[in-house]
Amino acid sequence: MKKSLDHLPLRKQAELRQVVETVRAAFEEAISTRRAARLKDGKILKVILYGSYARGDWVHDPVGRYFSDFDLLIVVDHEDLTDGEFWHEAENRTMPIGPDIRTPVSLIVHSLDDVNEQLDRGRYFFADIVREGVLLHDTPGAKLHKPADLKARVALEEAERHYAKWMATAVGAQSGAKFYIEAGNQNWAAFLLNQGAEHLYHCILLVMTLYSGKAHNLAFLRKKAEAIDPRLAEAWPRETKFERRCFELLREAYVKARYSEHYKISGEELAWLTERVEVLRGLTVTVCQERLAQLRDETDGAD
Repeated sequence: MKKSLDHLPLRKQAELRQVVETVRAAFEEAISTRRAARLKDGKILKVILYGSYARGDWVHDPVGRYFSDFDLLIVVDHEDLTDGEFWHEAENRTMPIGPDIRTPVSLIVHSLDDVNEQLDRGRYFFADIVREGVLLHDTPGAKLHKPADLKARVALEEAERHYAKWMATAVGAQSGAKFYIEAGNQNWAAFLLNQGAEHLYHCILLVMTLYSGKAHNLAFLRKKAEAIDPRLAEAWPRETKFERRCFELLREAYVKARYSEHYKISGEELAWLTERVEVLRGLTVTVCQERLAQLRDETDGAD
């Protein structure tokens, strides 16, 4: 794993240092009121930059409205510390506002035992982090295991299971959305379209990398998936206010469509979202089937 940020502009290096400092400070505050020893004495063992900024192929495209994130893996010393309640404030404080932090930040949090188990199983996502990542913060004695080689047949079997499971639930959510549209319950239709899109993104991430995390935020999932295969951006045109508003309504539907009396969505907006989720499903099939075919070829070559 690398330790130098010399491949990044000085401004980006300064931003990353500020992000790490902010995350650590927010975490210390989050555990300061806890009584259980495993929580109040909890530690961030490692902070690792991965993804495009680690590799050096990040994108900054104001015209196309696409900006790569600082992708950070936070490694903690206990599984209980991975709960989102310990990281909400860190995420809020690292929003791209103000002069110090201008780049979007994406955090994923795992325990050291979990990361090492994934490395022992040869999981692509974590193996790539070890190979390509940049260590921004380290605790002496907290060692990451050498990634094992993942057998092609094992990867294929797991990817096929993920594809079958998540595609089926996505299709089911789309069918449910159609039912509620016809029944006149627009909010529940919006929620189920949200679930259909979310499950399609999890399908993509799991088939492609065997990892998707616990995220529900569609904007986050969309960005992660589109970074893997840019063709997926075709699902969501972003040129007009209507298109951008519709996606935001879909993103908000995860919570607001169920619980907020102020959430409103029109028939026109629902129709557009129904069409775009179907486009996303078609792209998901293409991307995932290509990956499965590649894994089958690797499996045949290994036999």
